[in-house]
Amino acid sequence: LELLHVYVDHRLDVVRRRCAYRRRKAQERLHLVDGLLLALANIDEVVQVIRTSQDSEEARHRLIEIFDLSEVQAVYILDMPLRRLVALEVLKLQDERAELLETIGDLTRILDSDAALRELVSDELAEVAATYGTPRRTRLREAAHSPTAAVPLEVADGPCRVLLSSTGLLARVGIAGDDAARGDAPQRSKHDVVASWAPATTRGTVGVVTDKGRLVKLDVIDLPGLPPVAGPPNVRGGAPVAEFLDLDPGEHVLALVTLGTEGPWIALGTATGVVKRVNRDFPAKGDAFEVIRLDDGDRVIGVTELATGEEDLVFITSDAQLLRTPASGVRPQGRAAGGVAGIKCAPGEQVVFFGAATPADALVVTVSGTRAALPGTDSGSAKVTPLTEYPYKGRATGGVRCHRFLKGEDTLLLGWTGPAPAQAATATGEPVPLPAEHGRRDGSGVSVPAPIAAVSAVGRW
Repeated sequence: LELLHVYVDHRLDVVRRRCAYRRRKAQERLHLVDGLLLALANIDEVVQVIRTSQDSEEARHRLIEIFDLSEVQAVYILDMPLRRLVALEVLKLQDERAELLETIGDLTRILDSDAALRELVSDELAEVAATYGTPRRTRLREAAHSPTAAVPLEVADGPCRVLLSSTGLLARVGIAGDDAARGDAPQRSKHDVVASWAPATTRGTVGVVTDKGRLVKLDVIDLPGLPPVAGPPNVRGGAPVAEFLDLDPGEHVLALVTLGTEGPWIALGTATGVVKRVNRDFPAKGDAFEVIRLDDGDRVIGVTELATGEEDLVFITSDAQLLRTPASGVRPQGRAAGGVAGIKCAPGEQVVFFGAATPADALVVTVSGTRAALPGTDSGSAKVTPLTEYPYKGRATGGVRCHRFLKGEDTLLLGWTGPAPAQAATATGEPVPLPAEHGRRDGSGVSVPAPIAAVSAVGRW
């Protein structure tokens, strides 16, 4: 409370000094305008005085004596250009004089009344709050790992979607506003790439899968809600993942998944080419558990939730090899299992993308570059190809080539498979245009204007 009093007193002092300064400037200008109006009302005499004077110094003294002007007014009249000697200019000066008198009156009223001054400060602070105010993003806790707030009773338990942006922001959006806002045109603003989403209810729970093979439960009610918009939702109104989850150093969130009891659930792919389909085998207790046993040095690259179990699983490696294999060919396993062979990686290469897609309208986006470039500095070249261009291959094979490197390129910086249309973004969420679809599955890419860090489907979540 004391800090608030100090701040309010500071604002009162600032506004008081500002009003005094503006009133002084208005009074100075009014003084000059009065002098000009007096000179224009007696323009013939003024011209005669100036013409019969030996120099400007004498003219200034005579103007002060004859017309009872101040020295500032006399100098201003002498500096007045001839174009000011028109009738329209007189009307402008008269209007300006009326405005100055009104301004001086308003400022004087504020300076002479403490109540008026406080009202002005209150209005200005309310305007600042309306323009720049944002909902609280930090969760309040009584102690570490112990949220304090119970679920607010005024929040209805309605259906919603939980969104994860490519820049690591989490948010929820209601189904009603969400459906009204869906469209196929990408939002040209930051944080508009939805990297993952999961259906849920406002008072429900979703799972967050990390690259260390962990699933962490997340309460949907804690997430900031997004208002309906005329287009795909802009996730920049969300909050960082780190505010809701306790992640290990170097651990990154990959995807959101549901925690229901129906359906085939999720498939995972690792950097070394391992694939695993996970049974819906949830432990009775605990907010976090492993969904895959990883070998030393391995990590999860992609997580996808299967709708029917008949989708295509897709691996893309750093040396531009793509493996498309049916999900039905991978037997589901329990949480403790380590998965089976997916794609066979060449020595020194690794998986850069793993996901699932329905081949009817799926696209493959690949972005090539050089290993020598610093991360985020090489824009490289991008290629967009229909998934149907790539044949099916069995597990534990090397797949087929999906991108031909140009001179100076030696690796794939990014790969993605998903439903059309697709949109891309930089690491900060800025949109990047993708080239048109390429007919050849192993063709080279087209240069893009900025480094692509994420690709997502538009209007399909």
